[in-house]
Amino acid sequence: MSNTADKLEVVPTGGPLGAEIRGINFAQPVDDETAAALNEAWAAHSVLLFRSQNISAADHVVASALFGEPSAGANRAYYEAQGRLPTDAVADQPEITVISNLDANGEPVMKNEGLGSGEVVWHSDNSYVETPPAGSFLRALEVPPEGGNTSFNNQYMAYDTLPDDVKDRIQGLHTKQDSSRNSAGVLRQGVKKPETLEDVPGPNHPLVRVHPVTGRKALYLGRRRVFPSQYVMGWERSESEALLDFLWTHATQDRFKWTHGPWRVGDMVLWDNRCVMHYRDAHAGTHRRVMHRTQLGKQAPIMA
Repeated sequence: MSNTADKLEVVPTGGPLGAEIRGINFAQPVDDETAAALNEAWAAHSVLLFRSQNISAADHVVASALFGEPSAGANRAYYEAQGRLPTDAVADQPEITVISNLDANGEPVMKNEGLGSGEVVWHSDNSYVETPPAGSFLRALEVPPEGGNTSFNNQYMAYDTLPDDVKDRIQGLHTKQDSSRNSAGVLRQGVKKPETLEDVPGPNHPLVRVHPVTGRKALYLGRRRVFPSQYVMGWERSESEALLDFLWTHATQDRFKWTHGPWRVGDMVLWDNRCVMHYRDAHAGTHRRVMHRTQLGKQAPIMA
């Protein structure tokens, strides 16, 4: 099946974000007109679902490049600093991270060096680096019969629905983005566990960012783990915790959410880390779950 813009069909989910894209086969070349239409759909819907993509790892990287320059996941650097590749690496495709629930023997488990089979709380990918990826593109290779659904929430809406006094209060503020733990809350390889807020490593990012394509403002919370973790720069601990408690509760309401699941083999989901957070449901850990993820378009957040 050739990829042409006239065959492209954009089917919104009916939720607060997301659309299914039909008429695309990433095993075939995508011309400039079709690529432009895909990027227009991404800007409009923030999350795109592509079904039945039975493609190679190399095809996955090429497809990712339609939306931004692919790059290796930030977690890889923590392993390379110790002179070894992470267990989630694809040797000949450094842009791909393997996200699985397998142990060193290839058996499904609840916990492993990565995300395992457990819940993965709301977060934006790689907010713990100075230039986080604009997007993440996840492809399903093996999926359990149930569980492991992925939810996305609309952080444009989260910002727009804040009370005006809160918008005024958070204007110009930055938060420390905790780089000590991964998305499962596990301390990273070679990183000392922080004991105080001052110990928390990571960059400072604006609480409100402007999307460089749409020009819209979005709440940007990034990630928050067990204390000590994220905090508002320049604020007392009690004030910082109170504000972040409020913002996280507000930003993760169901009214901003759309959930993809159950996953099917060949599903690919592209999401915009600049205006979307995501969350994964736990699953039993008795069946294999193997996904490939690319990240693309590294950008420093633009303060609103």
